[in-house]
Amino acid sequence: MLAIIAARSKNNVIGKNGRIPWRIPGEQQQFRELTAGNVVVMGRRSFEEIGHPLPGRETVVVSRSRSFAGEGLRTARSLQEALALSGERDVFIAGGYSLYAEALPLADVLYLTEVDLTVEDGDTFFPPFDPADFDFQSQAAPDGVPYTRTVYFRRISSPGKETYHEQL
Repeated sequence: MLAIIAARSKNNVIGKNGRIPWRIPGEQQQFRELTAGNVVVMGRRSFEEIGHPLPGRETVVVSRSRSFAGEGLRTARSLQEALALSGERDVFIAGGYSLYAEALPLADVLYLTEVDLTVEDGDTFFPPFDPADFDFQSQAAPDGVPYTRTVYFRRISSPGKETYHEQL
């Protein structure tokens, strides 16, 4: 399965000044729970913001300018190379914009946290996609936390390819 995992504001912002512009309890926990034991692929700037490999999963950094290596950490020069390194394991694309945009046509599932705020002067946005290509389920966060979790399951099959949604 190839999944995209992201959080975005009401005005589609995913970053501002090289940072995620919010800290919301529970949102990071969901990320950890979904990606544990799997492969997380992210761009160099996303990795540098975090500053270390993610524990309990393999981190693949896509970068043409730097190499990263260590326990649970590898570098790929492209999304295709990152997917090849992942083998048959589930892969979660975790940013930034370019990787999201490149992976969207390939993704079986989108895990989007819809944060209930507008971010002024955001400089990184989630790429556009056609919701008509997906079925979705939404769940409001517990205890009035200002976000909704939406999972989009790709519904359009390509010949010979079973989608994740069809496997459920």
